Amino acid sequence: MGKPITRSLSRSLSKPSSTTQSAAAATNISITPSSSSSKIPFRTRKIRKLSTTKTTTTTTTTTASTISSPLSILKPLSIKGEIDLALEHLRNSDPLIATLIETHKPPTFDSHSPPFISLSRSILYQQLATNAAKSIYTRFLTLCGGESGVVPENVLSLSANQLREIGISGRKATYLHDLADKFRNGSLSDSSILEMNDDTLLTSLTAVKGIGVWSVHMFMIFSLHRPDVLPVGDLGVRKGMQSLYGLKDLPQPLQMEQVCEKWRPYRSVGSWYMWRLMEAKALTKMAKK
Repeated sequence: MGKPITRSLSRSLSKPSSTTQSAAAATNISITPSSSSSKIPFRTRKIRKLSTTKTTTTTTTTTASTISSPLSILKPLSIKGEIDLALEHLRNSDPLIATLIETHKPPTFDSHSPPFISLSRSILYQQLATNAAKSIYTRFLTLCGGESGVVPENVLSLSANQLREIGISGRKATYLHDLADKFRNGSLSDSSILEMNDDTLLTSLTAVKGIGVWSVHMFMIFSLHRPDVLPVGDLGVRKGMQSLYGLKDLPQPLQMEQVCEKWRPYRSVGSWYMWRLMEAKALTKMAKK
């Protein structure tokens, strides 16, 4: 999948070390079209209606409101037929994004890892170039005894010194231990994460040290395949919208919500095309040099 921009996202999206590709790797996803479906046992979720309460000026409240859906039922994008429904809706609701749909292959959402592994990988990949992150993650898997050994109990058994020896910073070791502890004490679990609505999930995961709003948005899109996530803090999506709609300045969260209202309930897919638009522009720019 197109797979990613707050702080470290200013790198070119066309480079292997870009945020798009780093986030993609961190959640074990592919941007190449595929017929594969997710192996995570998703269940249909009921989504509450969008609150009519006036949006506040705080970043947290604004961001949370961007991932609610007015529809009663939403299915993961990895379910057969959901991408087709999303593309049909976007074509009909937004002529400008329809042109992008015709010039790019459709996205695929086919990650295989359960939530705990995906979140652990996301922490390890933070603010690192893709190759460096892959190397550290490979050593982490070896230390755990393979991907099947990446479970809360094993991660908690690894000391900060053991983690530092394979290239994991002391700060990230703290983040991993905090994530594992919340899984061990029942605050989080793979099954509860799959059942949480988007607002609750945002609140629960940002309570983990080292996991911010942008990381949760990427996790929702690329690991859980949730269809209606608008990552208002992602630089690639913001630049894509600025280019597509001819905006003078980079759009702010409230403006993004307003402009992308017509994408509902498939704002995740609309965002995916903003990344593709910026990648195409970067490639065109490089070809002209």
